[in-house]
Amino acid sequence: PLSESVPTSVQSSENRFYSPLVKNIAAAENITQQELDTVVGSGKDGRVTKNDILKFVENRSLLPVNPEPIKTTKPTKSTNAVPVSLNGEDEIIEMSRMGKLIAHHMVESVQTSAHVQSFIEADVTKIWNWRKKVKDDFTKREGENLTFTPIFLEAVAKALKDFPMLNISVDGDKIIKRKNINLGMAAALADGNLIVPVIKNADQLNLVGMSKAVNDLARRARASQLKPDDIQGGTYTVTNVGTFGSIMGTPIINQPQVGILALGAIRKVPAVIETSEGDFIGIRYKMFLSHSYDHRVINGALGGQFVKAVADYLEAWDSNREI
Repeated sequence: PLSESVPTSVQSSENRFYSPLVKNIAAAENITQQELDTVVGSGKDGRVTKNDILKFVENRSLLPVNPEPIKTTKPTKSTNAVPVSLNGEDEIIEMSRMGKLIAHHMVESVQTSAHVQSFIEADVTKIWNWRKKVKDDFTKREGENLTFTPIFLEAVAKALKDFPMLNISVDGDKIIKRKNINLGMAAALADGNLIVPVIKNADQLNLVGMSKAVNDLARRARASQLKPDDIQGGTYTVTNVGTFGSIMGTPIINQPQVGILALGAIRKVPAVIETSEGDFIGIRYKMFLSHSYDHRVINGALGGQFVKAVADYLEAWDSNREI
């Protein structure tokens, strides 16, 4: 249970740490830094916990603060065309505050961006065999596991350099072309929720650097040790739905970005192999890439060319590459 003792004062933002989760909730609820500094923390060294910030939100109307003018928006309350009927065996489960925030952001993104998808299948047999060959030596030398994720992120970063109009944000009727390629990667938190830490300047990293960045962010996400800067500044997002066995997905765009790529599970499948001596049937490792993008600013040709470029980089993998 949380401590019931109430500190007589709180720290200012200059010397007070706020977890990424608390920062996210504060941003979603339009809580100013001044308001956040007034929240009494019940965590270690007076840190503000998830429960602290949610309790603050619930009781916000009772606090002596001067709220900013409320913008007129559409009601966020879910409406059903047909009333939901219940019977005696049904159980009603209240959504958690975090669940409500996630639901709000998902609906907001769909209402903001005109989502459309392009799909392509990539043959990653060369990558599968190459990784199998080098992963043990890599772990011994670097002290890190070599997963598929940094390999895929490298291909995405290359494709974004080829198609910079995917590395943009939309601000009203203006397009902001991002100079840096900062890749967000969906990662699991200890409580089962997802967060999107960001690899800054991903196109400037070699595969060793990319692998270490991926492992570091994933590890700190699970331990709830991400810093606010770790989850800010993303320009494009990648999510690995294959982790859960899904072969493809239709992910929702992380606003204000304009695209997100879902990586499907790698499967061993029979495939036609074209050679100079004719076509043959062989066993290959393949995966689907699912690209969701904002049709307001990205047409189907550009969206399709981008995901094709990612697949091309994966299929052109150098089996003799040194790492």
